[in-house]
Amino acid sequence: MKKGFVYVRSGLSRDEVKELLEKLATEESYYFVRSPHAVSGMCMKLPEEFFPGFEGQMFNADRELRWKKQGSAYQALLLSRVEADLEGFEPIGENWEWCDRTAYFHPLDEPKFPKTFVHKGKNDEKIVSNNISIGQRYFQEKRTATVHFVALTVRS
Repeated sequence: MKKGFVYVRSGLSRDEVKELLEKLATEESYYFVRSPHAVSGMCMKLPEEFFPGFEGQMFNADRELRWKKQGSAYQALLLSRVEADLEGFEPIGENWEWCDRTAYFHPLDEPKFPKTFVHKGKNDEKIVSNNISIGQRYFQEKRTATVHFVALTVRS
């Protein structure tokens, strides 16, 4: 187990969420945005037609940023394997550990939802989910050994 970091921030505007995403994104980031009526699918570039949606997440090899609308503002949760010094973010606890696990997609020929999820590359081209190297990162409170968060991550 390695030391992890968990942060939260409330009262973000739509523009502040976008600025935060631009600051934390890497070349290998993925986005998944949810609105009450639709989801973006797994995208390698921020799906503007869905953003900011009701909630969403951006993840890469180092961190996952989740945002969720609360009233007229957004709350953000940052789950990270690297320490972050971001304005307005407060750490939640200080005894976090993380470990990575494998994640599996359902076979493409066995959709589990009314419509198959869309997976898009950096140029909005459709990509096959089997080519996406995604894993799960478990964030566990060290003292109690309780897993509180499971984040998506890009596997190297």
